Amino acid sequence: MKIDFSPIRNWFGYTRRERRASLILIMLIISVISVRFFVPDKRISVKEIPVETFYAIRDTISMIKVETNPPVKNIAIQRKKTLTVDINRCDTAELIRLPGIGPVLSVRIIKYRQLLGGYVNKEQLKEVYGLPPETYETIMDMVTVDTLYIKKIEINSADYKILARIPYFTRSEVNSILKYRELEGRIKSLEELIDNKIIGVETARKVKSYMIFK
Repeated sequence: MKIDFSPIRNWFGYTRRERRASLILIMLIISVISVRFFVPDKRISVKEIPVETFYAIRDTISMIKVETNPPVKNIAIQRKKTLTVDINRCDTAELIRLPGIGPVLSVRIIKYRQLLGGYVNKEQLKEVYGLPPETYETIMDMVTVDTLYIKKIEINSADYKILARIPYFTRSEVNSILKYRELEGRIKSLEELIDNKIIGVETARKVKSYMIFK
């Protein structure tokens, strides 16, 4: 009469390779125990086990470990690669999905986006208060920036409140821009403001994507 062991195999959940490896391991263990049993007066140390047997046990354990532990880390990495968030269109719920971004940081990222009028590049996340450099390094490949969502400012009609909203302008620079515009009329370019010492080169570089000259 043939005994059906399939229920037992299904209960353990082993694959064919895992069952074969387990059987080999059990046989090796029985062999070592048998030697111990038949030679009771002699202690068996690891050094006395034949080299071939030792490596066979080690390789078998490694085989079972590899087979029985799914590549969770690889799955996590794959999920991480597929997760992308557009920081100009997302809400706080989407930001929280990013590693290292909690409720507080997600709100700050949104508020800074509103202050800027939109992100020009992902590096501007480094300017968000309280966002650690290591967190930025972790999420930099998981965020995108759609610059079509940037709200630009018409510099020749904007008042103090609108210009002062941009964090790259100092108060004195905003006052100087308004005074220069009042005296000279229409501002044609940022270069004009640089040449007349109204703003610095670095400030101009940061605000150029937010300015419209009409």
